[in-house]
Amino acid sequence: MFQDSPRTVDAAMLRHHGDVDARPGLLDFAVNVRGSAPPEWLRARLVARLADLGRYPSAADDRAAREAVAARHGRDPDEVLLLAGAAEGFAMLPRLAPRLAAVLHPSFTEPELALREGGVEVTRVVLEPPYTLDSAEVPASADMVVLGNPTNPTSVLHPTAAIEALRRPGRLVVVDEAFADATFDPQQFDMAATGDGHARPDPQGGSAEPESLAHLSAPDLLVFRSLTKTWALAGLRCGYVLGHPDVLARLAHGRPHWPLGTLQLEAIIATASPEAVAEARQQAQRIAIERTAMVDRLTNLGVDVHTPATGPFLLLRVPNGDLVRKRLADNGIAVRRADTFPGLTPDHLRVAVRAPEAVDHLIDALKVALW
Repeated sequence: MFQDSPRTVDAAMLRHHGDVDARPGLLDFAVNVRGSAPPEWLRARLVARLADLGRYPSAADDRAAREAVAARHGRDPDEVLLLAGAAEGFAMLPRLAPRLAAVLHPSFTEPELALREGGVEVTRVVLEPPYTLDSAEVPASADMVVLGNPTNPTSVLHPTAAIEALRRPGRLVVVDEAFADATFDPQQFDMAATGDGHARPDPQGGSAEPESLAHLSAPDLLVFRSLTKTWALAGLRCGYVLGHPDVLARLAHGRPHWPLGTLQLEAIIATASPEAVAEARQQAQRIAIERTAMVDRLTNLGVDVHTPATGPFLLLRVPNGDLVRKRLADNGIAVRRADTFPGLTPDHLRVAVRAPEAVDHLIDALKVALW
């Protein structure tokens, strides 16, 4: 389904994000950041650089961060552009001057807003449930295609083969992998839930970051990554984009000098280390366990949960969604309204995957809010 007319686009809806729903004092299921602060080891790394803030970030700092990211993904440092959060990179997309950008929805709305504000013609490709990606639905004339993987807010993970099917001569495929490091292949998991809301993981494994294209070096592919969610760095704004050096140079054209500060560069270096990647993998395993238990509990309550889900969040559908969201807030629970995502309705809500103790409060509040 296509929705082409910019006259019908509400910029305020596209600009709405979960932090608006998470008012102070509410138990936060609206924002997908894991934890309220970075882990202690990462905080220590950042504190150790405070004494360097009297100096400008150096070219060596930038190079070290790009080398760390490149090593983490098996890329060349020239294929890495560091960002003050992935959203900064989306704001750069109009510099590539596409004639027609196709944005797949429901998905994170910032790329569409940035493209429209940059004067780019945008067509929406709105996927219907179960939100399966079909390259035939994308207009052949689109020379840029933007999608999320896993997709926020549906928690759908598209197969790499389906994404690669989007590639055409003269077309750039832009993949938002902001939540890729929070995904884990459940096929090798024993995910049977126990009575206390936990599940039993198979210690042998599963694979981290399934369906990621971060390793693929190609001139027609851009992959955006964020450090905000897994490492609780929303207030520091850290991310990067992987792509061909020529495309990255066009993205960065006109960018001010010193675009990232010393602490941002240090955070990127630290979280790209093998030890940090291993920690993120363990966290992705925990998310998979918590997500399965959470789906079971919500489903048993009669809530419509979109599955399969692969991200650190779930898409729900409930009757009278606006009223349910208000009742949840009145009972101390913040959830993300999802009608701001093209293709969804006021009855759709997004909830972050949380530990069983927090889910207890959500379930109790839902028992009141749904009836």
